[in-house]
Amino acid sequence: MFEIWLQSNAQPSLSDDAHTHVHPSHKRLEPLYDTFICPLTKQLMQDPVTLESGQTYERSAIKRWFQECLDSGRPTVCPITGEQVHTTSLKPSLALRNTIDEWTGRNEQARVDIAGQLINAADSSKEDVLFALNDLQALCRKNKFNKYRIRSTGLIPLIESRLKNGAENGVEVRCTALATLRLLVEDDDDNKDIVGETDLIWLAVKCLSRDLSQEREAAVALLFELSKSYSLCEKIGATNGAILLLVGMLSSRSENLEAIYNAEQTLTNLEGCDKNVRQMAENGRIQPLLTHLVEGNEEIRIEMAEDLALVPLTSEDKTKAARTVTTALVEMLRSNSPAARAAALKALCSLSTLESNGSYLIKAGVLTPLMRDLFLIGPNHIPIKLKEVSATTLANIVNSSGNWETVPVDADGNTLTSRPIVHNFLHLISNIGPAIEVKLLQVLVGLASSPRAIGKIVSHIKSAGATVTLIQFLEAPHPDLRVTSVKLLFLLSTHMGQELADGLRVTTHQLSTLLRLLRSDSEMGEQAAAAGLLANLPMDDLNLTHALLDEGALPVIINRIQDLRRGISCTGSGRHMAPLQSGLVGILSRFTYALDDKDIQALAMEYNFTPLFTSLLQSAGLDDVERCAAVALENLSRKSKDLSEFPDLPQSKGAFMDWLGCVKRPSLPSGLCPVHGGICSAKETFCLLEANAVSPLVACLDHKNPSIVEAALGTLSTLMMDTIDVERSSQVLQQAGAIQPILTIMQEHRTEVLRERAMWIVERLLRSGDLARPILGDPNVQAGIVDAFRYGNNSTRQLAEKSLKHLNKIPTVSGVFQKV
Repeated sequence: MFEIWLQSNAQPSLSDDAHTHVHPSHKRLEPLYDTFICPLTKQLMQDPVTLESGQTYERSAIKRWFQECLDSGRPTVCPITGEQVHTTSLKPSLALRNTIDEWTGRNEQARVDIAGQLINAADSSKEDVLFALNDLQALCRKNKFNKYRIRSTGLIPLIESRLKNGAENGVEVRCTALATLRLLVEDDDDNKDIVGETDLIWLAVKCLSRDLSQEREAAVALLFELSKSYSLCEKIGATNGAILLLVGMLSSRSENLEAIYNAEQTLTNLEGCDKNVRQMAENGRIQPLLTHLVEGNEEIRIEMAEDLALVPLTSEDKTKAARTVTTALVEMLRSNSPAARAAALKALCSLSTLESNGSYLIKAGVLTPLMRDLFLIGPNHIPIKLKEVSATTLANIVNSSGNWETVPVDADGNTLTSRPIVHNFLHLISNIGPAIEVKLLQVLVGLASSPRAIGKIVSHIKSAGATVTLIQFLEAPHPDLRVTSVKLLFLLSTHMGQELADGLRVTTHQLSTLLRLLRSDSEMGEQAAAAGLLANLPMDDLNLTHALLDEGALPVIINRIQDLRRGISCTGSGRHMAPLQSGLVGILSRFTYALDDKDIQALAMEYNFTPLFTSLLQSAGLDDVERCAAVALENLSRKSKDLSEFPDLPQSKGAFMDWLGCVKRPSLPSGLCPVHGGICSAKETFCLLEANAVSPLVACLDHKNPSIVEAALGTLSTLMMDTIDVERSSQVLQQAGAIQPILTIMQEHRTEVLRERAMWIVERLLRSGDLARPILGDPNVQAGIVDAFRYGNNSTRQLAEKSLKHLNKIPTVSGVFQKV
């Protein structure tokens, strides 16, 4: 049995060291003596023992041999001599062991020296360098003392040089050098310290940015080992690009799982150094900062809050931060530590810039401490700069989607919309610097932007007598203050237009400011707010209209409208383009409400209002523009009959009967308007027919927006006024295809205004026999009239009653609407 075993292990081996003897340089090593080799394992003995037969074996090998003998029932014999062994006690061969250790030590030191020579030699080939590095790896795996030998021999800087000049030998040398360094620093703090004194961390980070995945894998494995040393974590984090590249590896699809794991573990180790946490947040890994802020001591929480305020975050990270740390930040905001309050306030301000975060901040209870800091006076008040941050945070919150209207903000249960709070805002605005005034005005903008709060805000502003004060901000030298005040006044103008108009009339300076904004190349959002403010002021305020004319508003407005229609915009157009156009057309339309004034009437002719509004009527997608244009055309058209010139005509013989018995009216002489009966023009008489406005108005009857349909019906009704020949006007509407849409509107009655206006026109259409007959034959139309008669408002029912009389559906004498 033992002979067979010996034959199968005939060749001696050094296991991991076997490859080292293939290089010529290793001929200088001391040869391996036969007495050092275990006869059983053919390996260099580590723990030699001697039997009573005098033979020496590796302890573990001979013990295994004896066990096999016992298991098979054979006598225990010496594997070499075959003699029976009477005792299995093993005697250590200390002398041989010491000799082997000394021989091994001399050869391993020689191998380290040879490797150093090969790595350092300028004429070493790529193969020589790779052999040396691989041999060093084998020595590192063999025992830890070899790492000491390599360090003390000064090989770490030599390996560093090969990594620096790795381009000469290619990626294989760089990868092998990185792997060798990883083995050297593994479980060896002294070697880690030596590496920290070199440029190896920078070189490893540089390798992370290379294209070849195997080089990145080797580099991140080295950094992972180095990051296990706290002293090196700061150095790794301070290396330019290290954290960014490591974070990038986590989301890379080209990395293998081991590389991703090493990158994750490296970053986890780096988190232990507070200085790295901010860098991680800056590079998209925000969770460590959030964890430190929630779990750290006061000093750490302050530092993390300060970092959170300064680090630029994505919207996703801001949302994550708000969910995670808002409660902790509000707790800091309530503390007695000025530093903690300041850091928390700045961090909350940063998080509040994301609109969707408003709800998180409100839920955490941020409003109460914010209001305290804003209104607190005396020795404990916060610095003005922090008051500005408080006001900014509050402005962001009230301009967010959070439900702040009902949240108490003080011990008395007041909310942001309560009278004392709004009065405090208004008082503070009047007694503090421009920087905070801007933010406080932005708070009021947020409050006034809420449909649920605007009514209360308007009431409180009126009760505080602050209207004129707010208007005066239009003249503020600070541009942001002026812009914000314009936006606030625009929001208020829909609810207190007359008060604002009265305030603007006190002096024309503010009007000049608003018009100057429309003339300039200022930001379009500001222009849109200024135009919207002026458009919302009462249309029947003739004094204000004249004040605008005195300021030269008319040419300014028309020029801006034409510029926008030609595509000439300014800074920040985009979403503000439509509101600006709507505001400008709204301002222009106010002049059509004052056409009884001869001077304004003359200006309407001079600037050719009717064709201009007709063209605006076809502004697809701009509902407010179309509605304002239709209303303006209605105002203009009401003046057409009075402005038409009526030449002297031959005496008419009146109507006559045709051969069917139908009444026929004499036709108008050529050149006269079929509606107004005189000489008309679009410019001089504001005639809708001459301006080709009828067809665009009829097209509006099919609009989805009821307010546009209402305005179009109102304008078309001016062609059916009592001062106009209704029969000829009916023919004009019929030729324009307006009859059927009007009948449909009357039947659908989407709004009561629509039904009333359509019914008004239908009643006049039924006065014409030619048009009454087809209406009479349509049961749906008759049903619509009956429905209006039964369910319409008082005016609609009266019109329906008249229509039914025209259709002979009810007696001519009716007591339905007789006065008692």
